[in-house]
This record gives sequence, C-alpha cells and structure tokens, in this order.
Amino acid sequence: MEHSRYFYPNYSIGTDAYADVPQVCRKYGTKAVIIGGTRALKAAADRIKDAVKGSEIEITGVFEYGGEASRENMDMLNSHPEVREADMIFACGGGKAIDTCKVLAQESSRPFFTFPTIASTCASCTSLGIIYHPDGSLREYSFQEKPAEWIFINTQVIAEAPEKYLWAGIGDTMAKFYECTISARGDVLDHATSMGVQISHLCAEPLVKYGVEALEECRNNKAGNALREIVLGIIVSTGFVSNLVGIDLNTGLAHACYNGFTVCRSTEEHGHLHGEIVAYCILILLLVDHQEKEFERIFEFSRKMGFPTRLSHIHASLDDMDAVIKKALDGIDVRKWPYEVTPDMILNAVKKIEAYNDEKGIK
Repeated sequence: MEHSRYFYPNYSIGTDAYADVPQVCRKYGTKAVIIGGTRALKAAADRIKDAVKGSEIEITGVFEYGGEASRENMDMLNSHPEVREADMIFACGGGKAIDTCKVLAQESSRPFFTFPTIASTCASCTSLGIIYHPDGSLREYSFQEKPAEWIFINTQVIAEAPEKYLWAGIGDTMAKFYECTISARGDVLDHATSMGVQISHLCAEPLVKYGVEALEECRNNKAGNALREIVLGIIVSTGFVSNLVGIDLNTGLAHACYNGFTVCRSTEEHGHLHGEIVAYCILILLLVDHQEKEFERIFEFSRKMGFPTRLSHIHASLDDMDAVIKKALDGIDVRKWPYEVTPDMILNAVKKIEAYNDEKGIK
C-alpha cells in the first residue's frame, strides 16, 4: 500500500496575531532570525521583537533576503553565523522572501514560521518553493513535504500594505477554484485530492462576496471583517488546496494564458501584476469552458474590482495572440484538462470578450 504523509500549517490571524509567537515557538528552540524584504521588515520586525520580549525566544539577527528567491541569496544568508546557528527561521514578507526562507529552512531541516505582510499569494501556507535565477527567470521548483509550522497573519500589517497586492491576490486566488474543479472533472479522487477540490470552493465565492469591501478597507488601512475573510481565502484556503492536490490540479487554463502573456513585451513593460493578468485570463477560461452565466457574473465583479476585462487593459492586442497562445499551450498547465484546448478555442474566447466589452461600451 502507498505510504503518504500530509502536513498542514496552523495559523493565528488578527491584529494581535504575533502575541502567539512565544507560546507557539518555544518548543522549537530559543534562537530565531527574522529574514524578509525591506518593506516587510520595516512593517513587521519591530512588532515581532515586541512580541517576544521577556520570553524564551531571542531574535539573534534581522536580515534582508536579497530581493530574489535565488540560490545565490540563500548562500549569502547562510554566510551569516546567526542564520546558520538559528534554531528557527521567521520568514517575513511576500512570496519571494518567504520562498527564500522556506527552502533555506527545509534544506537544513529546521522549522520555519511565516509572517505574511501582504496578501498576494499563498506562499506562506504552502510547502512548494519557487526558486529563480538572479535575473528573475525561473530556475526550479523545490518540492518538499513540510510547510511552515505556523503562519502568523497580522491583519493590521496587511491592511497597511499597498492595496495593489491584495487586489492582485484576489485575481490570482479566484483562478484556483476554476482551475482545480475543471482539472478534476470526471475523475475518481482520493481523499486528500477530494478535500483539496472541496476547499477550492472557498477560493472564489467569498472573494466575490467580500472583495470590493476588503479593497476599500485596505485603502483605509482598516483591518476589518471583509479584509480578514479575503486574507484567509488568499493565504489559507488556497494554501491548503495547493498542499492537498497535485501539480496538475494546482494550475489550468487561466495560468496557461497568463504564461502566454509573458511573451507580450508591452504587457511586461507596463508592469502588470501576475494576479491582475490571471483575473483577465479567468474570463478566457470561463468562455472556453462554456460557462456563459458565470462569465457574465465574474465580468461584472471584475469591473467593480477594476480588473482588466479586455486586451487593451493589459497593453496587448489581437495581433499578439498567436504568440501568446503558442506559449500558453507549450507548458504543462492544461496537460490535465477534461478536453483538449486548441488555439482556436482561446482565440475565439478572446474575440468574444472583446465583443462583450464593445456591447457594454467599455473602452
């Protein structure tokens, strides 16, 4: 019989989430280093230090991760004796900072704890680490079993972060539901995969319900209930899905199309965020999958959120689509899909979206 192991991170959420650090972390040792991005450390490091004052936990150093989740930056961090000798690593920031710390800790068999300071990805909840070359190009995936021991989600810190990260995080997270459920369609699922597919429902509906309100709360630096629900969707629900289902159910047509748009120079030059482009690509997915009613619903939600709904909004055009579609279908994202996705399916969906915008008078 196959031997399988599954690990799930615990989490604390709220404006006082860091207060749990001493109680949670003391059984893992006494020496901790905080590693993160420049802005993340400014937002959270002092709060973490305050939380461990008078406890058995000693913060032996605070280090910037280097700006890219690269092997070179991991080597740089390991050159510090405080990092090498730490009992545990406190990973602070967004996806790349957290992935740097994650791989560093996993490969040295040490516990790590995540302190997300923005809610743009589920990196703080997952065991998967994405490693890049120093120039930002993808190097490899680090497939490990264990995620963080605990996630400390301070909603006030996230409320004070730039709203664009939350905005993009909503777009990226919603794709998880559509991609996961379509990829699994018609399959006989094992227990873990079935749990993951069920949890993926929490990656879309709550975001449609609370997204606009949460964005307004973030704009006003308010750690309200809508923000809390959205943050849980982006970080926890999506992270659990990622940990429970295989790679083929963790991606799909929306991310295939996102990868396609990475070859579109004008899209790249204008700095459109990953989740922003994914939000547009969900519209393509829904039409390719003949979910017309859901397309209309999500289109209206996208308009309220300020997500792109046509090619010009991401500085692309129909002339780019041949190259975009080729790149989209070259990858692994739709190798597990209930039907073959053809170039014409994607192109026709894009043309329908353009026409739908024209009907609505949207420029």
